[in-house]
Amino acid sequence: MIVDERMRTYINSLDMGNSPFLEKLEQQAVLDRVPIIRKEMQSFLKVLLGILRPARILEVGTAVGFSTLLMCEYGRSDLEIVTIENYEKRIPLAKENFRKAGREKQITLLEGDAGEILSGLDCKFDLIFMDAAKGQYIHWLPDVLRLMHPGSVLVSDNVLQEGDIIESHYIVERRNRTIYKRMREYLYELKHNPLLETSIIPLGDGVTVSVKKEEGAKT
Repeated sequence: MIVDERMRTYINSLDMGNSPFLEKLEQQAVLDRVPIIRKEMQSFLKVLLGILRPARILEVGTAVGFSTLLMCEYGRSDLEIVTIENYEKRIPLAKENFRKAGREKQITLLEGDAGEILSGLDCKFDLIFMDAAKGQYIHWLPDVLRLMHPGSVLVSDNVLQEGDIIESHYIVERRNRTIYKRMREYLYELKHNPLLETSIIPLGDGVTVSVKKEEGAKT
């Protein structure tokens, strides 16, 4: 646990929620045990969208489309989102949710391996939201950086691994050690890459916010 549970419960109790469609979609996702962004992250994204007003967003990890639709709901009216999903069973659900919400024209869903898809993209994005296989973040980063222009923002969710990130390698469960190692590498790279300015925030399960600097900018 990153933040005290009582504090998190209190903060979330102040939240006014989302549109009826998103509320229903969130409830169904919880029932179906589909991982979606937490309440704290929802609030954070809403504020970030209000500040940045991005025209083009790339999302890595669609699931059933909850975060995609939340960004459509709280982003600018002409927002375009490209979202990537590899899990075949969730893709039809996401498409159906986009249709029901009337957002098909704003969203392009790319199906398949994120690494392969990212390597084939050549357009720039104002905001990139990483919320897929955590152990792959470090491998995707070179292409993600290529798809950012100076001033673009990269948001990476679930980076503190329920607190495991600060534990000894030997304490972490064996099945989680690869993700643990790669996430530590990813966080180090975000903080030390000369092209990025990054803040690691203990929000939800941990989030990083990185902005791409101008080429040749001082570190």
